[in-house]
Amino acid sequence: MIPILENRLGEILNRYKELESELSNTSISTELRMNLSKEHNELSPIVNSINELKKCQSEIDGVDEILNNNNTDSLLKEEALKELSKLKKLLIELNYKTQKLLIPKDPDDNRDAIIEIRAGTGGDEAALFGTNLLKMYTRYSETQNWKFEILSFSENDLGGCKEVSAKIKGSNVFGRLKFESGVHRVQRIPSTETQGRIHTSAATVAILPIVEEVDIKINSNELRIDTYRAQGAGGQHVNKTDSAVRITHIPSGVVAQCQDEKSQHKNKAKAMEMLRSKLYDSAKKARDAERSKTRKALVGSGDRSERIRTYNFPQDRITDHRIQLTLHKIEEILSGERLNEIIDVLMAKDESDRLSQLTKN
Repeated sequence: MIPILENRLGEILNRYKELESELSNTSISTELRMNLSKEHNELSPIVNSINELKKCQSEIDGVDEILNNNNTDSLLKEEALKELSKLKKLLIELNYKTQKLLIPKDPDDNRDAIIEIRAGTGGDEAALFGTNLLKMYTRYSETQNWKFEILSFSENDLGGCKEVSAKIKGSNVFGRLKFESGVHRVQRIPSTETQGRIHTSAATVAILPIVEEVDIKINSNELRIDTYRAQGAGGQHVNKTDSAVRITHIPSGVVAQCQDEKSQHKNKAKAMEMLRSKLYDSAKKARDAERSKTRKALVGSGDRSERIRTYNFPQDRITDHRIQLTLHKIEEILSGERLNEIIDVLMAKDESDRLSQLTKN
């Protein structure tokens, strides 16, 4: 293992022993005990992995002794060589497992998320592509047993999605979807194209972690709240009552809106939740940018202005530009059924990149 990581493992073992010693003290306060227990539980998987690593190395040393002993008979040496081969393979696996556990976790990965899709360049075709993306993420959420809830939806005359926001609840939602933020470009022949020309259009996707009031404070005096009549699909209440709510955070200009519920009160609560997510995301990006001025993650910054993927229908080709991954299965990806084939690679690349950075620090 890399020396810098060995030093880190030593620090973790020492801290783990300190925690066990402090937790054995019956006089500490309940609050302190809870905090220490939380840290202890977080370090436990790493410590267990370190112990497995040490045990494996100890067994390898034992087998080496047998092989280096001139009195060992040939049959025992043969068995020892087989065992040594297995142990060395296991050591490589345990090294990798331990290094992965050292990678700092994104505290937002386990959060639910807000997804926003907006039609970009390309007019009606961009809006129709926005509908394709909405269906993809809706179906993908179903495959992950997540709950997908539309918060607001705006469509064009052709039924295309000009703008939509939705709430996704489930296990590790933000952790799996966060790399979807950015510009998704499509190249295809629109149904309205009479000369068979390929058009290029785009839609932007933003994935925001859902946060609680305790995570970010908002001054109510800095908010402008407008109500209006809901547009588009939504039931009998649409265009009859001012149930839709739009909230503007005046200092930043950030806007959040919701029209899904018949109740203005419920729409306001959901819009506030969305606003918190947007402001939290903005603050997080500013912090991350400050920490990594000289480095940009290989899988992208999550900036919605960054082109991340191209869907080329004539060639049945989908390319993620951040990881140079090309697949020839557009329909399967857009159905949501095989989106994991891209997301899994993105997550693995991010993990590899962060591990690489860990060994340099």
